[in-house]
Parts: sequence; C-alpha cells; structure tokens
Amino acid sequence: MDQERLATVAAAWADGDPDKSTANEVRALLAKKDWKELEERFGASLEFGTAGLRGVLGGGTNRMNLAVVRRTSAGLARYLKATVPDIGTRGVVIGRDGRNMSLEFARETAMVLAAEGVPAHVFEDLAPTPVTAFGLGAVKAAAAVMVTASHNPPEYNGYKVYWGNGAQIVPPHDGGIAAAIDAVGPASSIALMDEATARSKGLWIDVPKSVERQYLDAILALRPTKKTGELSIVYTAMHGVGGRWVVAALKEAGFKHVAPVPQQQEPDGAFPTVRFPNPEEKGAMDLSTALAEQVKADIVLANDPDADRLAVMARDDQGKLRMLTGNEVGVLLGHFMLTQVKTPNPLVVTTIVSSVQLKAIAAAKGARFEETLTGFKWIANRAMELLPQGIHFVMGYEEALGYTVGDLVRDKDGVGAALVLADMAAWCKARGTTLLGYLEEVQREHGLFVASQFNATLAGTSGAATIRAVMEAFRARPISAIGSLKVEAANDYQAQSRQQGGATTKLALPKSNVLAWELEGGSRVTLRPSGTEPKIKVYFEWRENLAAGEPMPGARARAQQQLTAMETAFLALARERGLP
Repeated sequence: MDQERLATVAAAWADGDPDKSTANEVRALLAKKDWKELEERFGASLEFGTAGLRGVLGGGTNRMNLAVVRRTSAGLARYLKATVPDIGTRGVVIGRDGRNMSLEFARETAMVLAAEGVPAHVFEDLAPTPVTAFGLGAVKAAAAVMVTASHNPPEYNGYKVYWGNGAQIVPPHDGGIAAAIDAVGPASSIALMDEATARSKGLWIDVPKSVERQYLDAILALRPTKKTGELSIVYTAMHGVGGRWVVAALKEAGFKHVAPVPQQQEPDGAFPTVRFPNPEEKGAMDLSTALAEQVKADIVLANDPDADRLAVMARDDQGKLRMLTGNEVGVLLGHFMLTQVKTPNPLVVTTIVSSVQLKAIAAAKGARFEETLTGFKWIANRAMELLPQGIHFVMGYEEALGYTVGDLVRDKDGVGAALVLADMAAWCKARGTTLLGYLEEVQREHGLFVASQFNATLAGTSGAATIRAVMEAFRARPISAIGSLKVEAANDYQAQSRQQGGATTKLALPKSNVLAWELEGGSRVTLRPSGTEPKIKVYFEWRENLAAGEPMPGARARAQQQLTAMETAFLALARERGLP
C-alpha cells in the first residue's frame, strides 16, 4: 500500500475507533510517519479462520482491539440469526481468560450480541476454555465465544468461536461468519446495549454457578481406576485460569499431595515469570521443576493460560524428571483408556501431524482409528460424525499438548486430562512403575516412535509471503527422497492428492495447506503453516525397529540419531526452497 493510501486508511480507522487509546496509537504513528509500522497494522486484516481471531493487541485492522471485536461480534450475531431459527432463545455463551483486554473484549461481545437481540450467557468470572465449551452444552446455547490467545505471548489476545454442537466451527460456518463480518460496516456504526438494559431485557444472563459443579462432577467420573495412593504432584497454572479448577479436581479425587507453584498459580495477563506462557518453551517449567525436586514429586502437571493444553513431566529410571512429548502423553492416554475402560466399538482420533503409534495401538486393541487435519475442531467433529454408527469416542489428541477423554468436552481439555493423567500415574505407581516405565512397556509392544518439530517464526506481511513461497516451492519442485530415505508417498492436502507408485489418488480430508511425505520404513515428514501463529512448522517422526530383548536406551539413542539426520536432510531441502 502506498503511503498516501496508507495514511488515508489509518486516519479513517482511527476516526471510527471506539477505543480512544488505540485510536491515539494510530494517530501517533501517523504523526511520526512510521510507515513500516502502519503497513504492519493496516497492510492486512486479521482473518477470521481456523481458530477465530488471534493477534497482537493494538490499533489497526491487523491487530486485536475493540473495533475488530465489535465488528466480529456483529458479523457472528447476524450469521447466527440467518442460520439458527431459535437463536433468540438459545443465545451465545461468552467465556474469557485472564489476559490483557479479555474482560473488555468479553463485555464488548455481550453488548453487541444483546443489541442484535441475541442473548449473551456470560461467565461472571474467568473460565478455562474447556469449561466454556462445556458450558455451551450445559445451557443449550447455539454458539460460544472464548476470549483467549491460548499460549501466545502477553501482547496477544484472541476470539475463538464454537458452534452449538460444542466443537469449534468448521466449514461452512467459518466461511459464513467471515463473510458476515466482511459485510459489517465501521465499528462506530454498530449498536451496543449496556449491561443494565440487556439484563432487564433478558439479553445478558449469568452462566449458572451450577455449571462449574456439573463440569467437576463430570471430569471426576472420567477416571478409569480411581487410584490415588501416595502420588505426589506439582502443578502450575502458568499464570492462567486453570489453577483453582485443577487443584479442586485433584483434591476432590483424593490426591493428598498436590503442590501448586505459588508464583504462577494466580491469573496474570503480564505473565511475569515467563516470556512465552507455553510449557514447551525453554525456561517455562523451571519453577515447576525446582518445586518438584524440593517436594520430591512423582509428576509435574502444567496447563497453558486458558487450560486447554496439558504438559507432563515424570521421573525416569534414574529418578530424573523428564518432559514427555505431546505424542508420548497422547499414546499413553490412548493405551490407558483402551485397556482400562471396556467400551463397545471404541474410537481414538489424532491428527496428520501426530504420531501414528496410536494407530498401531488401536489395531492391536480392536479399536477404530481416525486421522484428521490439524486442529482439535476436526477431531471433535469427526467423532460426532461417527456417533450414528454406534462408535464410542474414547479419546483424542494432537501432538501440541492437546487431549480430551470421552465426549464430555468437544475440544482440548487440559483440566480433565490432568485428572485422568494423575489417575494413570497413580495406577503406575501402584504397579511399581512410572509413566516412563509404562511408556516403555507400550513401545516394546507396539513399536518405538520418536518425533521432533522445527518451527521458523516469520512475522509480519513479509513473513507470511515467505511462508507461502516455501510451500509453493515444494509443490513446484517435488522431492523423491529425504537424505537416504526414499519417499514412498507424497500427500498434498491442499490439492487433496496422494502420489504413490506413480499413481495419483484423492485424499478424503478437507483442503488444507499441508504437505506430507511418507518414507520407507514407516517414518514421515509433514510441513504446514501454523493456523494461529506467524510460523511455518515441520513435523518429523522416525519409526525404529526393536530387536527382541534389546535395551531401550540403546534403541532410543539410535532412533534419535536417525531422526536428527532426517531432520537435517529435510531442512537442507527447505532452505533450497526459500526457508530462511
């Protein structure tokens, strides 16, 4: 965008911004003629996509602010009125985490919905994402909005939308809502209804406190073995909203030795002890590890700020704490639930970037296995699609620390998963082993799979262009091998095509900008842009064959060496195609 056009667009946006602080931000940038920053804020708009909206707080069309939330809420309300006949009685649930501006965004959403004649069922207090999703079903609403940016840095916030079935929106609703938002006029033209008026008209309703009790009772019932023993647990909420929920659930389940990390237990949108409030980031688990060593904890459990994800640390055979990967936790939960709960026609579901080990386990245990696109909305919706066939959803997971057990919550549930994980760890301890000992049992029975991930952060409009160019370069210049490994099949989920043995077949999954290569021996590499962050991601998984009776440390070291070699070879190919 040229400078004259940029100045016109930015000035008009500031004049129509309902928030004086963000309007003044933009005017200050105009006064300084900071064209680079203005281009970042107005050269694009936040797109309503895979997880609704997510972006950096601030003024501009490419930032999260009251104007963007107001227009998004108006578009959502109008789409619901056009597609849900009883929206005027069912309404929309609104939950929020403890991030900066979450309260303001939640209130703005409620006031817009009320002005559109759509009842807003508002959580009075902070609510984890899984509780908001659960609350949607509890009050029989037609949709839900969760104000959160999950595990992003403190300068971010977001707006996640759920449909009436309890899962995040999928086509055609995501596209329909996006089109409705595009048709909305300037934020200054959108009507609001204040809380007092909305309450008097029955358009602002508190989510009943009983929903909290219903949720806790429901997740307590998920535990297969009801073991507690003397298991010692350290827990961190990572300055998020899961703290009181997880601690209450663990204590009600009978776990007597639960030590929350005090510096991170209360919600704080500044995240003072961590730069990235993501348990996978370097340093994020330092306080938890220190406390675990102090109290000699068996396991460490960690949620991200909206408590939809769960990280787990456990002790190895030397007594040292080690972080389990998302794949390892998912595989353990899958095996545990399939073996400890007798369910007719059981189903387990994971994603195309998660470990295929769950597939091997499902086959051995007589369960149905399904693979979906990345994102928990696909897992939940696929499980619901299969319900009429008499299939019973046991659990689902994605490698990015997301898990749900049963169909209680149709999204990632870091609170319920924490409770089941504690149950599993107590069951292991009663058997004289640990979570890592149990993992070795599973791997000896079903194969050794090791995985890694490479992320390149490419921010801004130029970064987005680079990510697009890398993906297209792989399509324009296909690969036949990665290092010494031959590509046996290449999947392009955007084109919905599978190339194998010279033949092309159609993939059944919906279109998505993902490329995956299946290699000889059962290993695979998957490449995709992140749907929620300015990143391009590569997922690597190596399958290693174990010799009978072979010591696991040697086999794991050999597998890790092969995995590293595969990663190095692929990244060289990616850099040839424009990856910085």
